[in-house]
Amino acid sequence: MNMNILKRIQSAFVVILLILVNSCSPIENRDELSNSFSPDNIQLEAVNSSPGSNKVSIKMSTPGVAGYWDYLIGKGYTNEIKDIVFPFTGKHTLTYHVTTPYMPNGDPGKYEFVQKSIDVTITKMDTRLADAYYKLVGNNLQGKTWVFDGTGGDNGGWFSMTDPGNPGAIWWDAGGSCCPPYDVKGRMVFDVSGGLNITTYSSPTDANPRKGTYGFNSDYSKLTITGGTNILGSYNDASGAPHGNAGNNGVFTIITLTDNIMTLWVSSSQGGTGWIWRFKAQ
Repeated sequence: MNMNILKRIQSAFVVILLILVNSCSPIENRDELSNSFSPDNIQLEAVNSSPGSNKVSIKMSTPGVAGYWDYLIGKGYTNEIKDIVFPFTGKHTLTYHVTTPYMPNGDPGKYEFVQKSIDVTITKMDTRLADAYYKLVGNNLQGKTWVFDGTGGDNGGWFSMTDPGNPGAIWWDAGGSCCPPYDVKGRMVFDVSGGLNITTYSSPTDANPRKGTYGFNSDYSKLTITGGTNILGSYNDASGAPHGNAGNNGVFTIITLTDNIMTLWVSSSQGGTGWIWRFKAQ
């Protein structure tokens, strides 16, 4: 073989080898970056507007990190949220969730999401809440008990199946004319004692109430119930009938919320029907 041709082949081989080596470098760099990504490197701030105030601003200030805040009464898909008004006192943990996972030890077969938390302490309610809180739990935020605004067979529309698109169009007056729910004589207690709490009693003598949490959406048009309970009339009776379709809802549209009356509705429950509940303050 011609010596010049052999040298050209050798040179070309060296160039190809260098290209392959260099092309691997960014992958190694990315692994190095992902391995160094740790909750300890995330900087969080939570600042009360005044010492102990229930108005708090939060911020994630680490460059290159993207995610969302869970601040107990809502979520914020941004790094900084100003002037959150909390409806309770106490020490609470707020969490920032990073949306991009990282690979422990650079192993692409293993990954985990990162989160970092920070505590905030609230000792005084110096900023007024949205009116919905006072109507739901009392003018002094003392907690309030709600019961059905009706009794079985009274022909009132306080627990009814409705048109899925119209809460005013009752298809079946389940509570007022026929078949009230098993917890018709129960009660619900909403409070803000260290959190947004709801406790439901299925009867006046219920010694084992269910406890959960509640929350409003941003414009206070919906009420969400989570945790280990739900509103009255959302559980099947012992036979699973006749109003089982009213259950398994977690988000309710608020039709009415005053100091004395609360009307909730779901546009489409199980079976493609709507349901409406009407409660009164006890």
